[in-house]
Amino acid sequence: MGSRLKELTSGTPKPALRVGERPFLDYLLDEAARHGIEEALLLCGYLGDGLSRAYDGKVVRGMRVRTLVEPRPEGTGGALAFAAEHLDETFFLVNGDSLFDVNWLSLVPEPGTPWTGLVRMALASGIEGARYGRVELEGQRIRRFDAAGTSNDPINAGIYLMRREIVSRIGARPASLERDVLPTLASEGLVEGVVHQGAFIDIGIPEDFERSQRLVPAICRRPAAFLDRDGILNEDTGYVHRSDQVKWVDGARQAVRLLNDAGYLVFLVTNQAGVARGYYTEDHVVSLHDWMCGQLAAYGAHLDGIAYCPFHPEGTVERYRQASDHRKPGPGMLRQFMADWPIDLSHSFMIGDRLTDLEAAAAAGVPGHLFRGGDLLAFVRKLLPARRRIAGYD
Repeated sequence: MGSRLKELTSGTPKPALRVGERPFLDYLLDEAARHGIEEALLLCGYLGDGLSRAYDGKVVRGMRVRTLVEPRPEGTGGALAFAAEHLDETFFLVNGDSLFDVNWLSLVPEPGTPWTGLVRMALASGIEGARYGRVELEGQRIRRFDAAGTSNDPINAGIYLMRREIVSRIGARPASLERDVLPTLASEGLVEGVVHQGAFIDIGIPEDFERSQRLVPAICRRPAAFLDRDGILNEDTGYVHRSDQVKWVDGARQAVRLLNDAGYLVFLVTNQAGVARGYYTEDHVVSLHDWMCGQLAAYGAHLDGIAYCPFHPEGTVERYRQASDHRKPGPGMLRQFMADWPIDLSHSFMIGDRLTDLEAAAAAGVPGHLFRGGDLLAFVRKLLPARRRIAGYD
């Protein structure tokens, strides 16, 4: 109900309060969509009918939004139990009143690593303040949840990767996930934590809500890494358009993960003249990119956006036989992302394997770096500063 915000939430649910020029919830939905989430389910309580009218059926960067309005408040555990039949086998659960600058997919266990628990949660380190609950860790396993302000341990940042089985562990309602469910699961060794250092804001009190007005837009204004595809992510063997043709460049998936973890937006910008030449269709391109995104997700990595240009002035397919500013060395694909996303150009760059990639970068106003093969992870490490700094937070 946002009672600590008093009159601000008398007629508006806390997640729908305006921060900057948008409802706070819009920033969270953008975060979900850019991490590759295909469907978001809003668990609506206080003034939930209004939220449902505003968001049910909405599409955010390709992600579908649905709403579920509780008939009565039964706590965070009760809300999750009410949604049981709508949950995937594994799903993210995210608080609606806090934002943490972190790669959500860092919660995904690494390939070959068994996960026997029910919950993996994002933990924020270096956060001051006595009002936050603290978490004690033993390795990645959470030993216990402490009362607010008892230590310098990390805090629960309100982003969880969960198994649907957790619903069976929610007992009598109303129930709080934070007080009733997670501590019991932790005592059984079923909760793990992944610690990150990044900007965190909870809009639950007036002072932090006021601070969020400048901090949230600053968090979401990220530098971008624009990546060519063939020769950068996968070896360029000529008109690659099927998954069985893909051979990943050494360190490519890990390099994307590094960029994600470092707070960069990662965009794929690729010429696909094979469409114009009739070698394959746009459906092949989209299907291959979907497959590649799945492969990246297994490494805790994601692409925030994908752009491809199917046009070529000498194409054999009439529909695609044309010049286009989106075909590199034209800067059209990069400029489109710059128009659609809040990008910090001062720290952005492009990586390509051809001079046309670098020319496109220069035309768009960002540095270009020529990758001549080898280990992409090592190459990217040399390009990154030690840590992304956020004005108003650092």
